[in-house]
Amino acid sequence: MQKNFQKSRAIYEQIIEGIKKMLIRGEFKPGDKLPSQREMAQKLEVNPNTIQRAYREMEVMGLTESRRGIGTYIKEDGNLVKGIKEEMAERSVKNFKREMESLGFSPPEIKDWLKRIIDLEKT
Repeated sequence: MQKNFQKSRAIYEQIIEGIKKMLIRGEFKPGDKLPSQREMAQKLEVNPNTIQRAYREMEVMGLTESRRGIGTYIKEDGNLVKGIKEEMAERSVKNFKREMESLGFSPPEIKDWLKRIIDLEKT
């Protein structure tokens, strides 16, 4: 996970997003224990309160669960990774679409651009 945080978004939100990406990539799996709040704060060089907020928010979101006295764990849910992946993909595509529209592209032109980019990646 990155240490260089964007100033435009709250750090705890970026930490949550980083953990979600790690889960999608298989670096964390459902049932895995997250580093302690202190360990994570040291690793990312942030205030422990920021990590506490991120962990609390992830629990509210249903991503993690706290086990009293032993730590914070990724929830064991067979659909968790798929749901997070779909949520993040949808957000990325919507952001791309908004940005392209702000540049004056129509939906058919946006589709053409996507197709062009995908076809370039194949070669």
